[in-house]
Amino acid sequence: MFGFRHWRRQRILRGGGVDEATWLRAVKRFSFAMRLTGQERKQLRDLVVLFLHEKQISAAGGLVLNQEMKLGIAIQACILVLNLGIDYYDGWVEIIVYPDEFVPRHEIRNEHGLVETDETSYAGQAWLRGPVILSWADVENAGDADGVNVVIHEFAHKLDMLNGAANGFPPLHAGMSREAWARAFTEAYKDLCRRVEAGEDTDIDPYATEAPGEFFAVVSEAFFEIPDIVRETYPAVYAQLAQFYRQDPATRELPREWRLEGRGVRREGKGERGKAKGCTD
Repeated sequence: MFGFRHWRRQRILRGGGVDEATWLRAVKRFSFAMRLTGQERKQLRDLVVLFLHEKQISAAGGLVLNQEMKLGIAIQACILVLNLGIDYYDGWVEIIVYPDEFVPRHEIRNEHGLVETDETSYAGQAWLRGPVILSWADVENAGDADGVNVVIHEFAHKLDMLNGAANGFPPLHAGMSREAWARAFTEAYKDLCRRVEAGEDTDIDPYATEAPGEFFAVVSEAFFEIPDIVRETYPAVYAQLAQFYRQDPATRELPREWRLEGRGVRREGKGERGKAKGCTD
């Protein structure tokens, strides 16, 4: 089975599938992609081709998706598995994209046993063994190197869910220490909660304090978009993420033309993220 799957994927890659001009326009939007070496960018492109072949990206709510929009989503999703492989996204197929924040209207049982309807609006959701749902208005604003990226956020949840509910403790690789991971993330989470409760401005999005699973997803956004900030603020967390993602983005440099133009430089201050991004199982 493995041999057939490998052969099939190689055949897909030989077939190409991404127009060169469209690929260049799409990939140049993202500072994390422009920091990659030529070989890494080729690796990312191969993952994107496989991702688009194996996943179904569909529009809802009147949105019309074109190839470049789908490419942008795939590029952001695949940066997480650049050195892990596309198999990390096995077990589910669908990505649904709404024009803007969406209201799924779940029925939930409250602490008193009564059923209530959740009418919270979301920028994104990741479902255990189910789809990823995204707001295009939020996807479109990604790539600003401000540490906020709804696609990376939701796909980090997907990786977290590989061993169950998204709790901030994804399955670690052989040789990684569960104790070191727990210690680094617990201490950083408590520190961020304390700072947010004290009213401090934080470089890491305060939404990370919602739950340990949200902390992992938010700090993953920052790891790829503002890696130097993560390494400076929570070095132990950065070290664990570098081991988990098998990448060290803080050591990558932007192309000279980007530095001269000031592109890919973190903007001062962040706008409101909007209503909470959900992770529902």
